[in-house]
Amino acid sequence: MDLLAHLPALQVIVPMLSAPLIVLLQPRGLAWAGATAVALLSFAIAVSLTLAVLDGQTIEYAMGGWPAPYGIALSVDAFSALMLLVVTGASTAALLAAKPSIDKQIELGRQPLFYSAWLLVLSGLVGIVVAADAFNIFVFMEISSLASYILIAGGPDRRALPAVFKYLIMGTIGATFYLIGVGLIYMMTGTLNLADMEARIGDVVEINPVLVAAGFITIGLALKAAVFPLHVWVPNAYTHAPHMVTVFLAACATKVSLYVLIRFDYMVFQSKLVDHDMQFAMFAMPLAILGILVASAVAMFEGHLKRLLASSSVAQIGYILLGASLVSVIGLSASATHLFNHALAKGGLFLAVACLAYQYKDLRLDQLGGASTRMPWTCAAFVVCGLSLIGVPGTAGFISKWLLINAALQSGPWGWGLVAIILISSLMAVVYIWRIVEALYFNDPVEDDVLTSSEAPLQLLLITGLVAILNIYFGIFPQVPLELANSAAALLMEGAK
Repeated sequence: MDLLAHLPALQVIVPMLSAPLIVLLQPRGLAWAGATAVALLSFAIAVSLTLAVLDGQTIEYAMGGWPAPYGIALSVDAFSALMLLVVTGASTAALLAAKPSIDKQIELGRQPLFYSAWLLVLSGLVGIVVAADAFNIFVFMEISSLASYILIAGGPDRRALPAVFKYLIMGTIGATFYLIGVGLIYMMTGTLNLADMEARIGDVVEINPVLVAAGFITIGLALKAAVFPLHVWVPNAYTHAPHMVTVFLAACATKVSLYVLIRFDYMVFQSKLVDHDMQFAMFAMPLAILGILVASAVAMFEGHLKRLLASSSVAQIGYILLGASLVSVIGLSASATHLFNHALAKGGLFLAVACLAYQYKDLRLDQLGGASTRMPWTCAAFVVCGLSLIGVPGTAGFISKWLLINAALQSGPWGWGLVAIILISSLMAVVYIWRIVEALYFNDPVEDDVLTSSEAPLQLLLITGLVAILNIYFGIFPQVPLELANSAAALLMEGAK
């Protein structure tokens, strides 16, 4: 039996079936150990699938032996392999670092339920990535969303409850819009399989319902992806969630929705609808530009560390959407590369925040004085990840921003305007990252006590340092994400023809 052929199914089944078993692990530490082991196995599966994709394979799996479009199909290509690395890598890094932080924020008796919900989020997100039909994308979307609400509300901060309620309302509206769009397409094509939908949509005579479907699906997924101005749930959800939950969700949750948006639009709508590439660009590019500039401006004046980084995430989503809106191979490559690189940078930044929370309960910038003396390694890791977020050469963030600038220059006479926006927003990122660095390194401590070095627990600190190092490693050796991103871009543009 060829195990590789079954890996797409195992990618979903392993965390999904493990989730109820984690609930039974009541002795102290076992729930964390079990969840971490499952996450590591999921990451190993994702790496195996990625190696197969890099070898030129596209892995298809028919559940129950029923071939598509009659049965449920799973598929892994270059784009989905890149996203699997992001999702499983973020989950694994967060869980490896999580135990000290979770022990501090979550009651011992509730931890098995918490880790069970974590694995359901993981299962839902990887399910979205490997699903090859529109309805099962919705099913996995709901699994991940419902479990995400539990994770965000599971900490000691009661302000998470209204944040989760806002997230629930916005998420429900987004999922409803998506499902309405899928229903309209099914009505016109008679299929839910994405590849079959792409083949049949060109035979549809009455095109207006398909155009309406494209609108519903795009807006619904934009809500899920926190595309500006549909991002209002992000700042509070990221700020009041337990720190390790923020690490996990900020690194990959919105990016999975962007992945579906890009794949659906390029593989289904642009392939057959006349001038839809222009329609998509006219919709996405203004929102991307506004998101980049407005969210960066908000971050420049934000006084709370987690809320500042949450606003930054909205701006980074704008970069990803901007690359996709250029409707070119290099633009899509920049977009896919930034999906990977931003996950590294923002995951590392929120890991550093979790470290800082051991010394500073109030994460306002004016309360962080003296942090570089107390926590020198944490602050150094934060600076490295901050440089990657800005896009300084030698870091992962530089690679995707350089690709985005090249894509803008090749996009036409207005490309210089886009380059100016990218450079201005990068300078804005310098400002808000510098505000944090200034607070960590140059502000006087609020307390009068003698400052002593007192880092976060070693387990958390090591993972934070490792992610910071990876931001440098993938800035110097970007071959793997670049190869996956280039293959994904070529595949999407081929589908759009």
